[in-house]
Amino acid sequence: MKLAFYIARRYLVSKKSIHVINLISALSVIGVAVGTMALIVVLSAFNGIDNFIQGMLSSFDPDLKITAAEGKSFSLDNPEIIQLNELEGIASFMQVVEDNALLQYDERQKYGIVKGVEANYAAFSGMDSMVIDGSFILNHDNRMFTVIGQGVAVDLGVGLSFVNPIHVYYPKREQKSRPMMENAFNHDYVFATGVFSVQQEIDAQYILVPIEFAREIFELNGRVTSLELKLKPGVAVSDIQEQIKALLGPAYNVQDRYEQHEFLYRVMKSEKWTSFLILSFILIIASFNLLGSLTMIILDKKNDIYILESMGANQRLIRRIFLLEGWMIAITGAIVGVLAGVGLIWAQTRFELLKLPGGGAFAISAYPVKLQLFDVLATLAIVLAIGFLAAWYPVRSIKK
Repeated sequence: MKLAFYIARRYLVSKKSIHVINLISALSVIGVAVGTMALIVVLSAFNGIDNFIQGMLSSFDPDLKITAAEGKSFSLDNPEIIQLNELEGIASFMQVVEDNALLQYDERQKYGIVKGVEANYAAFSGMDSMVIDGSFILNHDNRMFTVIGQGVAVDLGVGLSFVNPIHVYYPKREQKSRPMMENAFNHDYVFATGVFSVQQEIDAQYILVPIEFAREIFELNGRVTSLELKLKPGVAVSDIQEQIKALLGPAYNVQDRYEQHEFLYRVMKSEKWTSFLILSFILIIASFNLLGSLTMIILDKKNDIYILESMGANQRLIRRIFLLEGWMIAITGAIVGVLAGVGLIWAQTRFELLKLPGGGAFAISAYPVKLQLFDVLATLAIVLAIGFLAAWYPVRSIKK
């Protein structure tokens, strides 16, 4: 093995009798390096976007969310709900009442989700840091206000400097006789004090109101539609989730942040690994340079092969020499590509080379990136596997 490696290394760095072989070998290294760099940069970009969205959603979604398996609401007086206070690891609870309702501002209307929360919701979730206009105020001087999503504000044309309120309509649950249109809905209004931006789907639907306002509109006095849990630092979410599931039983759903937006996270992961496969196929095409380079090196070293055979080298040793040389070309390209990819990611993180359009209209000014060791190892594995196969094909044709 040492002899084969020594000869392969000499062949790699030595000048070839035909100059074009050196050029093709250099192009092989460059092709592998560019493909490796592209894989690392693209995967890191997906990681950055994923990490950014998770960070944004963490201000809106709790660590764990409890909802009823059947029906829309449940009572906090249920014995199993009361026993939640005895579990260690839970820092605080948040009562939530939310449902779909008709929103109206001046002449504009839209369906949205009215989410009623307790007075300490800003401290519980950190949503006050997501406010992009106005202030996060839900209660002030015994008056109730609302903080609305950016999409809702755009659809309704709400301006914080305007004096008109947002009207909320919800169908009455029980009608003793045939209802008249003017008496068929619960109705109330509330003034907006701020606009928040978390994620497009959330911004386009949600408005936050005091829980008392929501209970009155939705006729859910003493009940909640969900119970949001904030865990203590360092506590494993999966462990607490299993304990709560065992305590509450099948009558309740207990979801972590991933399960609350399972479809979104699955789409993001599928896009990431689909891009990985596409770039891998491009890398396979680039590896044809390696195949051609190694084929020409074998032809160039035909006389050396005859000499090695006359000195007693068997076919296995000769094949191993050129297989190692092909693999060394792939390894060189892979190392150069990894260093270039890591360098680009560092530069993007440090200097924000690629900025987002819009002049600061987003929560971030540049494309987010995040390097993960698993992605680097996966990239190296696929590059070396492709390099081995590209080298093996011409080597197997060497015969006595």
